[in-house]
Amino acid sequence: MTSADERPARLDVGVVGSGRVGAVLGAALRRAGHKVVAASGVSDASRARAEALLPGVPLLPVEEVVRRAELVLLAVPDDALTDLVAGLASTHGWQAGQLVVHTSGRHGLEVFDAARDQHVLGLALHPAMTFTGTPLDLDRLADCCFGVTAPEPLRPVAEALVLEIGSEPVWVEQEMRPLYHAALAHGANHLVTLIAQSLQALAAAGVEQPARVLGPLVAAALDNALRAGDAALTGPVARGDAGTVAEHLRQLQSLTPDIRPTYVALARATAERALASGRLRPHAAAPLLDILASDQEH
Repeated sequence: MTSADERPARLDVGVVGSGRVGAVLGAALRRAGHKVVAASGVSDASRARAEALLPGVPLLPVEEVVRRAELVLLAVPDDALTDLVAGLASTHGWQAGQLVVHTSGRHGLEVFDAARDQHVLGLALHPAMTFTGTPLDLDRLADCCFGVTAPEPLRPVAEALVLEIGSEPVWVEQEMRPLYHAALAHGANHLVTLIAQSLQALAAAGVEQPARVLGPLVAAALDNALRAGDAALTGPVARGDAGTVAEHLRQLQSLTPDIRPTYVALARATAERALASGRLRPHAAAPLLDILASDQEH
């Protein structure tokens, strides 16, 4: 946390988009001492979320939220962000010197191009966290990093905003934001699919509490991978146990059609990384890769 002297001046905050991210970050800014003066939200879920996390904050049209705010938090879907900024610029909705923060991981400062002649101060602050849209997220922010991209003169302001809500700023160059976002989506979003597939397979094997069995193993594997990267690898692919992998493929054939191709793709990627690191010897990898290649051909 920053000291009182390091914190930005208290700001009137407007939250555009009371989804899971917007409502939580609005609440975090309010907890840090800023004043949330207005929010927008159309769906019943957004309105309920705003009522729970931002009690007493009026829900208003986007244009009015922006008009009232010194700091505008844009927490809208990636594909809507550029058009939203441009639409407000076309109606002269922005104010000179207004801080405008978006939470997109993919986008950087280019989304503010349409508002540049209205002299907004644009910042890109992406929380590297999955949100539930409940007060639980406020405590999780203490372990969260934000991908920060800002004009160099505004970098201290951007980083201070992150620090004062208890999170850690991580600088991301403008041109690197799409790769940064791809890395996070690959690691987090695809992990959800992988775990869901594993739980499904365990249930099909007759395990009554799949999460109880899988949880400790996955938690240990994740911790080891974060500490050691590829060196944490264990299992049949790392050992070059082609017979075991072939049997896995036979068993997975009876499940929903997404699971076996996922196993094949990840086993092949695992084998290639194990080969490159020297953990898997070429003579052991050859039959394994042959099995995986033949499966892809069918």
